[in-house]
Amino acid sequence: MNSNSVATPHSAEISVNGQSFRIPDRALAVICIDGCGDEYLSVSMAAGRMPHVQEMAATGYRGMVRAALPTFTNVNNCAIVTGVPPCETGIAGNYILDPETGEEVMTNSSKFLQNETILAAASQAGRKVAMVTAKDKLRELLSKNMDGIAFSAEKADEVTEEVHGIAEVERLVGPKPSIYSGEASLYTLRAGVKLLEEGRADFLYLSLTDYMQHKFAPEAPESLDFYGAIDEEIGRLIELGAVVGATADHGMNAKMRADGGINVIYLETELRAKFDQGCRVICPITDPYVVHHGALGSAVNVYLPDGLDQLEVARWILDQPGVTEVHDRETAVRKLELPAAGVGDLFVLSGRNAVLGRSPEDHDLSQLEGSLRSHGGRYEEMVPMLLSEPLSEQYRVKAAGDPRNFEIFDFVCNGLVPRESSTS
Repeated sequence: MNSNSVATPHSAEISVNGQSFRIPDRALAVICIDGCGDEYLSVSMAAGRMPHVQEMAATGYRGMVRAALPTFTNVNNCAIVTGVPPCETGIAGNYILDPETGEEVMTNSSKFLQNETILAAASQAGRKVAMVTAKDKLRELLSKNMDGIAFSAEKADEVTEEVHGIAEVERLVGPKPSIYSGEASLYTLRAGVKLLEEGRADFLYLSLTDYMQHKFAPEAPESLDFYGAIDEEIGRLIELGAVVGATADHGMNAKMRADGGINVIYLETELRAKFDQGCRVICPITDPYVVHHGALGSAVNVYLPDGLDQLEVARWILDQPGVTEVHDRETAVRKLELPAAGVGDLFVLSGRNAVLGRSPEDHDLSQLEGSLRSHGGRYEEMVPMLLSEPLSEQYRVKAAGDPRNFEIFDFVCNGLVPRESSTS
């Protein structure tokens, strides 16, 4: 560590969901850069805006990993903090049809998370764990059974020692940002830096928000400025002696037609007109942040009334322009690692430039300003993974196979070359 490093924490080995993690004897920070397709890094690095990430790629590791489907925030953040796919977490979307009640509900409560987290296990092993999320919807969900600090940038002005493990965050980091800004992500990173700097935490999970990626393409000046600011905070974490790992929950693509219009298929409307008024579509991207995406994403669940020929409906959906995959529940569970309780009779994915919705009345597009960048499907599945230190030979082999974004704690804890070896 350099002269700016924090006090050395103790090492520990923990077991979570059938996996072992050797927590290093130094500070650790894992970052989920929400919505970060690899092109954002490539463009910003080429423009000279991310020197610390450039150094990570040169001396540590930079590669591609596969996210969990559907490529949404709750799904992938839960997979990352548990180290396992959605079929084990039980989280199949931000928004689901509760199989017990038949009601449409947000999956923002830890009651929906079926297994334990690496964060909770690390806290119980004596590490000073802190989890900072940009969006408050993730805070309670991801901090299940965790002892430590857990708060969101969105509600930084409402923290209490009793609920969040910390008080007066605004005095530590500054006034809370708007959730509809790049500042919400930067605030999350700065909070992590401050907690590490002051010795309040040595095991960090920092989950950003994808507002900027929804609004701006990689080459936009706003994106370059944003990623340059992210790079500065990553550099500070490294300067403080932390081993840093970063990945994303999903990528991002423009969902537009050649004529400039939003490329949306209102699938519930179409199904009811063609087959039965009882057809129901659930959009798992739905969350409180409608300015981001208007609840339009590239994956939906379809529920069919009794008596309707499921195969006939599936074939018809697959024939629709913009639709790329249609799976029945059994196939989605078996092939896509989804939990059965969170999947409809059919699970539908759309193409790179298309989104799926319910009906025009269900989606407020007025705040999208005539354009849409979104995610949820196969075309937002491949995302970057960055590590501040080099991989061991064993994990280089693993990284050359089919690595997953939810394996990042495994890579950071188990896969790095020991410091004495990396400098020899």
